Amino acid sequence: MIMYSDEFGKLWHRLSKELKSHMESGLAPTLTEGQLGVLELLDAHERMKPSDLIEHLSTTPAAVTTLLDRMEKNELIMRERDEKDRRIVWVNVTDKGKAERERGIGIREQLLDTYLSRVSAHNQKLLIYLLGKVAN
Repeated sequence: MIMYSDEFGKLWHRLSKELKSHMESGLAPTLTEGQLGVLELLDAHERMKPSDLIEHLSTTPAAVTTLLDRMEKNELIMRERDEKDRRIVWVNVTDKGKAERERGIGIREQLLDTYLSRVSAHNQKLLIYLLGKVAN
């Protein structure tokens, strides 16, 4: 059986690098890719504790705090103490954060649509199916 891991690795690396570069330039100066990820997580869960973000972001508590500090400074999120238990802090998305999340999703979708438009609809479905197999 022929192994294509080297070729796959090179293509994956190139695509990842290109996507990251385009996303960073498209999101700048008000948003980063990491911040977009946090805004999407918060949208899916309505509100979260900073500690809840750690497992989703695969990072350290200090890095989450720094990220949230920047996001709060840029008015993308706000932190609020729990009314019943003041030790608990909830992270909520602001209206500006919601608008930036939508803008970021639009930038990503447009970029991915550009990539996918290079192949037929049938091959797009096949690509998604095969990537699903690889990812699982």
